[in-house]
Amino acid sequence: MMPAFVPHLPKADRFALRNATLPSVTVDGFQAPTCEGLLSADIVISGGKIEALLPAGSAPADLPSTDLDESMVWPCFVDMHTHLDKGHIWPRSPNPTGDFPGALETVKADREARWNAGDVRARMEFALRTAYAHGTKLIRTHLDSLAPQHRISFEVFSEVRDAWAGKIDLQAVALFPFDQIGDEAFFKDLIEVIVAHNGLLGGVTRMEGNLDAGLDLLFRTAADNGLDIDLHVDETQDKEVLTLKSIAEAKLRNRFEGAVTVGHCCSLTRQDADVAKYTIDKVAEARISVVSLPMCNMYLQDRQPGRTPHYRGVTMFKELAAAGVPTAVSSDNTRDPFYAYGDLDAVEVFREAVRIIHLDHPLDDAARVVTRSPADILGRPDVGRIAAGLPADLVIFSARRWSEFLSRPQADRIVMRNGMGIDRSLPDYRELDPLMKD
Repeated sequence: MMPAFVPHLPKADRFALRNATLPSVTVDGFQAPTCEGLLSADIVISGGKIEALLPAGSAPADLPSTDLDESMVWPCFVDMHTHLDKGHIWPRSPNPTGDFPGALETVKADREARWNAGDVRARMEFALRTAYAHGTKLIRTHLDSLAPQHRISFEVFSEVRDAWAGKIDLQAVALFPFDQIGDEAFFKDLIEVIVAHNGLLGGVTRMEGNLDAGLDLLFRTAADNGLDIDLHVDETQDKEVLTLKSIAEAKLRNRFEGAVTVGHCCSLTRQDADVAKYTIDKVAEARISVVSLPMCNMYLQDRQPGRTPHYRGVTMFKELAAAGVPTAVSSDNTRDPFYAYGDLDAVEVFREAVRIIHLDHPLDDAARVVTRSPADILGRPDVGRIAAGLPADLVIFSARRWSEFLSRPQADRIVMRNGMGIDRSLPDYRELDPLMKD
């Protein structure tokens, strides 16, 4: 039996990774022949940064090196829509029905009873240790922000963000029911918290009340305070629900120049063709970015007792991308009432997205959805790509081709940060046991 291929990183300040296979969509400043969007290269690393990308086999012969034998090398990942404040509460607050209303009620009860600063911080830290070990470098999290939770969670988030600086870069979005935007005292206080902690303005939009007036207030407030926006939108299979169109029209109407991201947009796939096309065109015109959450939406959407789901729950991802809309995929919830599973592993997210959204055949550009595309949406064009001059923040896989990569969980990957391999030990769930007790 042939032993498993396990590359060893050279113990040197300057070295080469020879005969690497790179997803070409993640590579800047270097060109080589491609097959299925994969190219071969030698990667020269010096002082923790990528010094050069060279044709495969051409790195200087006297340079300490490792022959990767065509193993894939990716940039570290970007997870642009998560819920670090909710994560890992499933053992103490399960959602037996597995549906959306059950998730809302279960999280509400758990939040009101348990989400003190210590509880939120411990679960956030556990989640970040997991994501770091899997190879993620940049995360945006939504934080439940109904009073008084907004002040608790944003304070904890800022402390955690500082503690993790240089390992995982963090952004936070205030998540609140959109009908609360009319509560002047609450909304004013929320904005003060967001500004103080350098966050983003979010919310869950619904087709109720005076939606257009609420959106106008949202965009005016964001503009006045220099805030970007990231919204939960149309997380339903009800074809009558389409706030996405209203959001695009409101951004154009208010001439809002900040970045706007929307997540989910599930009901778009249920619209009549002409309505969906109009909405997609407006989203493109308004320069709004869309993130799909395929694992969570497959879990929650169209769940009926005793019936097989008829719909996948994801948005019209390919049509949006074809219209020029920036698109990405992300983890969403992790081991909480909205999604009972997950490990903040971008490889799992990518693998499932390929299956659920049909990002394959061809796979040439598929790697962008967890690397450069979400990095660009989050305003970090220095992340999610491989190029000379960037930090050597890389993930090495034994897989050489797409079929190998997508057929196994790639648990034997090597994660490099600043040119050095990190400890990939995952935290033990037993560490959370004290938080699960009454």
